[in-house]
Amino acid sequence: MTMIALPLPRRLFRRLALGTVLLLPLLAGCGSKDEESDTKAPTAPVETLYNNGVDALNAKRYTSAIDQFNLVEQNYPFSTWAPNAQLMAAYGQYLQNHYADALTALDHYIQLHPASREIAYAYYLRALCYYEQIVDISRDQKGTQDAMTALQEVVNRFPGSAYARDARLKIDLCNDHLAGKEMDIGRWYENQKLYTAAIGRFQRVVDNYQTTNHVPEAMHRLVEIYLILGLKDEAKRTASVLGYNYPGNRWYADTYDQLLALGLVQGEPVPSEERNGEGFFTRAWHWVF
Repeated sequence: MTMIALPLPRRLFRRLALGTVLLLPLLAGCGSKDEESDTKAPTAPVETLYNNGVDALNAKRYTSAIDQFNLVEQNYPFSTWAPNAQLMAAYGQYLQNHYADALTALDHYIQLHPASREIAYAYYLRALCYYEQIVDISRDQKGTQDAMTALQEVVNRFPGSAYARDARLKIDLCNDHLAGKEMDIGRWYENQKLYTAAIGRFQRVVDNYQTTNHVPEAMHRLVEIYLILGLKDEAKRTASVLGYNYPGNRWYADTYDQLLALGLVQGEPVPSEERNGEGFFTRAWHWVF
């Protein structure tokens, strides 16, 4: 489910100003002379470390970039650029697909800097780390649920942001993914003739994932099973809802043909040239129901 993420805020790629650098020796040297003599001096000034990290990140040398940003935090922990370096290091881990390490760094950042100017991006990047770990529908979907929870947190905390808009899109895709998992299980149950279990899965798609493109097939499968079980009224009732909401959908075409073949509706076969057209099925819906 990989998608292009929103870019890191430009200001995090900004070069350090000389005025900031001149203050850093005051921040770094707070101990006594004896303490200073026992402390190894930083190997490079903060602007060199940070800018080296930016250069390495742009060159896709992510491990080197992370090392440089970590040195900023270690050697200049009280500088105004240390939080930026933390976030940039987490971003580097994300770009390497080291999601567990990125999540650890981001949770640490969020805990330490809840009022940061970049806090919205930190939550968004955290959500992306979960989102990128979503697996195909043949496997357990706990990761999808975790991604949805993290994405929803972005929406709730920063509703008017670009991050929230992108998070809403990804939530819709997560829902579609979860509905696909339900459909996969439901079809397996149906093939095994475990019809009660299959009905439960397909009905869950209809009830809980109404905005996904899996709903028409779920309703068609319900009609299919109801007909197998001899529940003709339930089949016709579900077909009527399917026809009303998705009159031009191919799954309604299959449902209509099934009902017509069994003599449960009055009408005419679907012309092949109109099979995917809404006009015919709109008329057919009125004839049938």
